[in-house]
Amino acid sequence: MAKYTVFNKKVTLNAGGKLIDLSTPKVMGIINLTPDSFYADSRKPLVEGAVQQAGKMLVEGAALLDLGAYSSRPGADDISVQEEMDRLLPVVEAVIAAYPDAILSVDTFRAAVAEAAIKTGAHFINDISGGQLDAAMFATIARLQVPYILMHMKGNPQTMQQLATYDDIFSEVYDYFTDRYHQLKQLGVNDVIIDPGFGFAKKPEQGYRLMSRLQEFNQLALPILVGISRKKMIHGLLNITADEALNGTTALNTIALTKGANILRVHDVKEAVEAVRIFEACQTSV
Repeated sequence: MAKYTVFNKKVTLNAGGKLIDLSTPKVMGIINLTPDSFYADSRKPLVEGAVQQAGKMLVEGAALLDLGAYSSRPGADDISVQEEMDRLLPVVEAVIAAYPDAILSVDTFRAAVAEAAIKTGAHFINDISGGQLDAAMFATIARLQVPYILMHMKGNPQTMQQLATYDDIFSEVYDYFTDRYHQLKQLGVNDVIIDPGFGFAKKPEQGYRLMSRLQEFNQLALPILVGISRKKMIHGLLNITADEALNGTTALNTIALTKGANILRVHDVKEAVEAVRIFEACQTSV
C-alpha cells in the first residue's frame, strides 16, 4: 500500500498554542447544531446533547470536533447570522468548559460568526465557501491567525446542485486551491487545510473522479481533509440510505488515507479511528 507524501508538506498546525501533528492522520467528529442536517443522527440542536456527543467522540479518539449551526445540505434553508450564532456560541462555550483540551473547529462561511466563535474558545474555521460567500472571511482569518479549512464549492447550499458542471473537475478544483491559497498567503495566513468538497456542487461520479486523483493534491504541500461521511456518493451508488452507509464510508475513508488524506471528517469516530490505526500499521510494517 503506497503512502503518498510530499517532502515539504505541512503537517503541523497551531491551534491557539496547541500543536496538531498531522503526520499521522487525524479524525474530526461532526456535531450538527441544526434541526435539518442530512444525517438525522448527527443533529444535536440542544446544548446538553451536543456536549454529550462531544464527550463520546473524544473518548472514541476524535482529535478535532467540528461544530456547525448552518445546515449545508443541498437545498437547506438560509438562516440569519444571529440565529447561527445563537445555535453555535453556547455550545462552543459549554464544550470548552466540559473538555478544556478539546480542539474545536467551527463550520461557517460567515466572518462575523467565525470571529465570535474564535473569541468564545474555538480553534479552527471550516469554510465551505472558501471565502467566496463573505468577502471579509480571508482578512478575518489573517487577523485571528487560526487554522483555516479551505473547501471547494460553487454557489451556495441553495444553488450548488445546479452548478455541478465542469470541463475537467480535477483541474478546476486544483486551480481554485492554487488561487485561493495564494490570496491567503499574501494576507499572512499560516495554517491552511484543503478540502475538495465532496458532494458540494459535485455529482457522485464527479466525486469519485476527484477521489481517484486525490493524491495529486499533495503537490500543493498542504494538509488534505476528506469529508465523505454517509454522503450520496456512497449511499446512492450502493442503493441504500444514509443510515446504512457506515460500511461504505469506512471503505472510502480508507481509500482516502492511502492517497494522502490527513483529516477524516466523520459522523462515526470509532470506525474512522480504527481505519486510521489499521492504515498506520500497514505503513510501519513495510
